Amino acid sequence: MRRFKSICGTHRQPGARAGASAKRGNTMLKKKTHKAASKRCKVTATGKVLSSRAGKRHLAAAKSRKRKRNLRGTAVLAPAEQKRIKSMLAS
Repeated sequence: MRRFKSICGTHRQPGARAGASAKRGNTMLKKKTHKAASKRCKVTATGKVLSSRAGKRHLAAAKSRKRKRNLRGTAVLAPAEQKRIKSMLAS
């Protein structure tokens, strides 16, 4: 098997993790919270995912008063989106 020499002079196999330590062993890595998702979405006590509605940031003059009023507040996400966001928020 070929070995490659890195800049600092230590040898390691290609594909091996640089920070892998023998002390850690084969432990699973912790799942981190996706910070952008946590700032935009909220999970309710019943497990639904709430998010603010899209389409109200700009070009408001072209939208009717009723349309802008209905864009207020938060909305429950679709089931497929909820599954994706919950996996991002799982910490």
